[in-house]
Amino acid sequence: MEQNLKSGFVTMIGRPNVGKSTLMNRLIGQKIAITSNKPQTTRNRIRTVYTDPARGQIVFVDTPGIHQAKNRLGEYMVQTAVESIKDVDAILWLIEPGNFIGAGERQIIKQLEQASVPVLLVMNKADTVKKENILECIDTYRRVFAFDEIIPVSALTGYNLDDLVDTVYQYLPYGPLFFDEEDRKSTRLNSSHMA
Repeated sequence: MEQNLKSGFVTMIGRPNVGKSTLMNRLIGQKIAITSNKPQTTRNRIRTVYTDPARGQIVFVDTPGIHQAKNRLGEYMVQTAVESIKDVDAILWLIEPGNFIGAGERQIIKQLEQASVPVLLVMNKADTVKKENILECIDTYRRVFAFDEIIPVSALTGYNLDDLVDTVYQYLPYGPLFFDEEDRKSTRLNSSHMA
């Protein structure tokens, strides 16, 4: 059974307040990342473990929002987010539905162009717009980057999250679990505890 399992690291990036922490909390099933209406609440990388005994483990890495830094703390937070796209097996770029690709999004695209792993565009808050708006947003983003997948979801309601998890597993390598039985419960892991 062990040889059929997949395990990997998946980072979540995006602009501030697109719902990265809310999505992680929903996937893991408990409140492990800070959620707030105030942007840039997540100051460090937060890692959480999602285990499916039949499929394997996903180690999600939640990052500070990528934004235009105005001070040293902001610079540190952006650098932390940018560094998180290295040494992972897949990247989830969270966006909100919309047709405008601004400077912040273009900054993220520039970083993603350096990535050598699959990039999945995750359109959060899909429950807040009409289906035609979702399709327009997908078309807009498809023109600026060659995403491996584009998946509309709602972290708040849970819409389409099973599909998101199924898709993530498709891109992970086969291998043993990173965490043993004692660690399999959803856990907040400080990045300093991991190599």
